[in-house]
Amino acid sequence: MGTAGTGADATVAERRQLINVAYRLLGSLAEAEDAVQEAYARWYALPPGRQAEIVSPDAWLTTVTGRVCLDVLGSARARRERYVGAWLPDPLPDRAEREHGPGADPADQMVLDESVSMAFLVVLESMTPAERVAFVLHDVFRYPFAEIAGILRRSPAACKQLAASARRRVRAARAPATAAAVRADVVRQVKEAWETRDIAALVDLLDPAAVMTADGGGRAGAAPRPIEGGTRIAQYMAAMAERTPGLELVERSVNGTPGLVARHAGAVATVAAFEVAEGRVTRIWAVRNPEKLRPWVG
Repeated sequence: MGTAGTGADATVAERRQLINVAYRLLGSLAEAEDAVQEAYARWYALPPGRQAEIVSPDAWLTTVTGRVCLDVLGSARARRERYVGAWLPDPLPDRAEREHGPGADPADQMVLDESVSMAFLVVLESMTPAERVAFVLHDVFRYPFAEIAGILRRSPAACKQLAASARRRVRAARAPATAAAVRADVVRQVKEAWETRDIAALVDLLDPAAVMTADGGGRAGAAPRPIEGGTRIAQYMAAMAERTPGLELVERSVNGTPGLVARHAGAVATVAAFEVAEGRVTRIWAVRNPEKLRPWVG
């Protein structure tokens, strides 16, 4: 990373890194942006003499951002309990697929890789705040445990144990690897079957034990609880298409993996991410909360 305050390029590089860290820690673009803004606000609030004493401003900013995220994660459980329906991480488009040019939106600064796939982020949600911070910073961003210890205010050995526990959760939840071309082909077939309301074809494409989770946040219609079973999901998808004449489905990358975007009357209504194993869809995460769809709107 660069050094804070040494030039525009360095500041942009640091901000990009911090946004990437904070989004993976929080699963929310808005909260990630707020956390990074808070870190910079604390930096610029330091007296010049104190700033000069800090040998590595970028490490200082990372530490503060990590602590802010840790505080947010600590209160997230109570906030999620008040959330209407299921809560899902914010879906991210590829920058090349954005409908408008580069701007101040934090989504423009995101690097998309396996660590932001919806499946991965959902597993992160099952971790304790300390596990999530230790795992993301060490396993994803390769920060040393000595540095993570300063963020969590625990010993490096304790941080290592937290990351190991989180790693076990990830391994337990990981689906068999599926080639990107296969995932894209399956999603394309789902799109075609959904458009034609072909329930039989959808059932064939869905694992019998598939689960669909929708996030409307009380701002858009969505199933209040996860829908379980390939047949029930297929019927739900067909009914949704029936109730929404003119629904347009577009293949798009969602968090770096093949997904679908549903548009209605020219507006993005749903962004769906998929998990595919052995040629069938095992999980669907459908985000409908308009606040989470802002990066997808031109």
